[in-house]
Amino acid sequence: MSLSDWIAAWIRTQVAVWVPVVVNWLASFGVEVPVEPATAVVVAALITGYYTLVRALEARWPVVGVLLGWRAQPHYDQERRGLRAV
Repeated sequence: MSLSDWIAAWIRTQVAVWVPVVVNWLASFGVEVPVEPATAVVVAALITGYYTLVRALEARWPVVGVLLGWRAQPHYDQERRGLRAV
């Protein structure tokens, strides 16, 4: 996996973490939600930190990837993205 693929995977994970925070924040403008916005931000920050730490450790010790639920790192095939190798 190239660095750009790793960054893409990281961004995709962070978007999944932070979208609920943004939705919760927007809901705080009148819609009652069971979770305080500050709590959602803390949870998202913890998830971001955990993911970043595990990915960094996984670069040195691949077995650590199991802490993300799947030992194998994602692989983005060039042809699937519409880019063909020359």
